[in-house]
Amino acid sequence: MDIGRSNLAHADVNDPQGRRPWADGTDLDGKIALITGGSGGIGQAAARALADHGASVAMCGIDAAEMDAATATVAQRKGRALGMVVDVTDEGAIRGGVERVVTTFGGIDILVTAAGIQRYGNAAETDTDEWDRVHAVNLRGVFLAVKHALPHLRARRPAAIVVISSVQAFVSQNAVAAYASSKAGLNALVRSLAVDEARHGIRANAVCPGSVDTPMLRAAAYRFSDGTPAGARAVLESWARMHPLGRIAQAHEVAEAVVFLASERASFISGACLPVDGGLLALAPVVLPE
Repeated sequence: MDIGRSNLAHADVNDPQGRRPWADGTDLDGKIALITGGSGGIGQAAARALADHGASVAMCGIDAAEMDAATATVAQRKGRALGMVVDVTDEGAIRGGVERVVTTFGGIDILVTAAGIQRYGNAAETDTDEWDRVHAVNLRGVFLAVKHALPHLRARRPAAIVVISSVQAFVSQNAVAAYASSKAGLNALVRSLAVDEARHGIRANAVCPGSVDTPMLRAAAYRFSDGTPAGARAVLESWARMHPLGRIAQAHEVAEAVVFLASERASFISGACLPVDGGLLALAPVVLPE
């Protein structure tokens, strides 16, 4: 591919627009971020991390009390905070939420989609309504957030989209047909966005965590245990041992990847699906005897 020598002659070879984005680290002063699923788990950790780097952060969730608490926590950081009760499956609510962010803060530079649900069952036993619900939240909800944020992201170039996906977009445990297929769809959507939106100065990437210590994971541990705290703890410990690093992630560790991909330090990364999984995807299930 001919990149044009004349262009290089008049630009910093480290960046075609003459920027040195790494000079100020992951500084996000003046940036405006919208996070779906921002009231808890990875979404809340991402909201705190983005605010710590100076961004103004708008968050949406479905529980008003949780949203109020999350907003108060983020407001204590460096950036401004806005909390909204928004169901990501409701297009009118998503549209209204985006418009409120733009009215309040003046635009959107970063979109992080972290809203998601987990349901269990293989294809034969998964109820059709349950299948539709998982895909409505995990995949359609991301599409709706992207669709209505895109005009504002395009107006603020360079801009970034970071989608919270899962290692189960690549590999699957048993009995997660709806969840795994929704996450695989997210990775495909991210690749399409990276291709379609590049000309508008928008990068799109996915973060694919392994097991992360969140309320959703702890609820799953109780489900697959004897229902006691000790039993749930034992399940979590067994899941931790499946990761080469020997533990599950903390939400703030995933948030660090979100901040990096949202920042100009990742200015030439787009269409990537980044595992943050403690080496889980690198591990073959066959272990040789020592």
